[in-house]
Amino acid sequence: MDPTTPLTWEAPGPGSWNLDRSHVNRPATPINEHIQTICTAVGLRAGLLELGAPLDTLDFRFVNGLVYSRVRPLIRPDKPAAKLPPLPLLKLATRLHPEMRRRRKIAERILVDRPWRTVLAQWQAPGGLREQYERANLAIQDVDLGALSDAALLDHVHHTVEHAMRMWEAHFRLHAHDLGPIGLLLYAAAGWGIAPADVVPLLEGASPSTSEAERVLRRIRDGVDAAGVRPTSIDEVRAVSPAVAADLDSFLRLRGRLVVSRYDLDGLTLAEAPDVLLSTIMSARDDSHRAAQAAEALVTRTEAVRQRVPEADRAQFDQYLTEARAAMDLRDDNGPHTLEWPLGLVRLALLEVGRRLVAAGRAHSADHALELSLDEVSAAMRGTGPSADELAARQHWRQTVDVDDAPRRLGPPEPVPPLDALPAALARIAGMVQMVIAEAGLDGEVKTTGLAGVGVGQASYRGTARLAGSPEEALNQMEPGDVLVVPCTTPAFNMVLTLAGAIVTAEGGALSHAAVLARELGIPAVVGAPGALHDIPDGATVEVDPVAGVVRVVG
Repeated sequence: MDPTTPLTWEAPGPGSWNLDRSHVNRPATPINEHIQTICTAVGLRAGLLELGAPLDTLDFRFVNGLVYSRVRPLIRPDKPAAKLPPLPLLKLATRLHPEMRRRRKIAERILVDRPWRTVLAQWQAPGGLREQYERANLAIQDVDLGALSDAALLDHVHHTVEHAMRMWEAHFRLHAHDLGPIGLLLYAAAGWGIAPADVVPLLEGASPSTSEAERVLRRIRDGVDAAGVRPTSIDEVRAVSPAVAADLDSFLRLRGRLVVSRYDLDGLTLAEAPDVLLSTIMSARDDSHRAAQAAEALVTRTEAVRQRVPEADRAQFDQYLTEARAAMDLRDDNGPHTLEWPLGLVRLALLEVGRRLVAAGRAHSADHALELSLDEVSAAMRGTGPSADELAARQHWRQTVDVDDAPRRLGPPEPVPPLDALPAALARIAGMVQMVIAEAGLDGEVKTTGLAGVGVGQASYRGTARLAGSPEEALNQMEPGDVLVVPCTTPAFNMVLTLAGAIVTAEGGALSHAAVLARELGIPAVVGAPGALHDIPDGATVEVDPVAGVVRVVG
């Protein structure tokens, strides 16, 4: 596998496929591809059916290791037309097609019943989904991998992958219920003439799960300060006091096995990045004053937007906003339990396979086991799988191949039926799905140019730009107050953003991880600025202006 060989880019199926760079920026590992390709569509299909959405699912496929997605329609999904039939025929089809009629009935019911409220209660209840998923993850985490025989280890690998697949499906099924009410708010606001950029900031402070890690780490930092010491390792932090050790161990038990570098098996888990954790503990800050100010400002901003809503619709606005804020916390609590933790468990199981392959002379490095497909794991353990050199070549290709010029779209354009072709309830559900896809940055659209993007925050910030591709890279370069410039953020950056004075990303939208994180932590940001990695020199002085939604290189 030669990383200098030119890549070919072909649509992975019929229709139009959009590149997702807001989550994945380099080729994925084979087992991650396997999980995503199968489970994303399955989970979303279940969730969209529960909402009565007039579409089948969102398909994810990989081309040269990068993920492309396509909205899969209900009618003739594998034979997309080059152009739409006349509007009267479209209206007739959406009213006579059996599945469309079924979806209309569901949509009419859910707009009254609002099932996401039930799902949120199921997530938060004692013994509910959150706790069930936590227990399932811990049961796998507590297995002593080193004590397993080779046969038992192979069984464990397959069991862990199956668990990750179930969790991945749950992740996307839950997304229908956590992003659904947010999309409903944005769609209704658009009907009142209010742009998403004015509405999404009203969700600030609604996601305590996003800032929970910082609160725990701040408590640990307070314990360290009270002891009057300056630890240089996690072991020294643990030795500060029994209370600090208990907080640290509890934190790592629930977060230590989450992948934090990227959404893939080759991302480090937090426990494997002690320097990241130490730096974050020592830079944790008390932001209670800022949070109080932000809450006060939020009341003012919310009322200003509310006054733009027609008076007769303000009660509906209040209801939609309340439900969207409740859903926001589920959205950000969902990922760690159903995606980042299960992927971390698969990673650790494969690394144990890799250690045994190295001992047997069948791999050069334990992490080369991450290059195996699921079908190859057993063969590798038997000595009939890919050679050590082949696994090394696969890793080298994934880490060095240039995919910066990957096309934003593959396949011929696929016309989107207008919402007015649908019955009213279906149109509302379809509109809210379209809003979420666009604002999460999954529609393949580049909405701005250069250093313009979606602004987060109310005040400009000037600082030194530090370009980084991972949290580890960021920590090696950043000084407190620097401006972090990255392709996109993953939950890993929760661990380093206490160092940052501002954030700039090349990808993402108002509902992307970077935007949510910046809002919750009170850090100015410009998200989805396409030229960020090319037009901002590392070490340059930049001004991040979230009000104008631009970044300026000033020195």
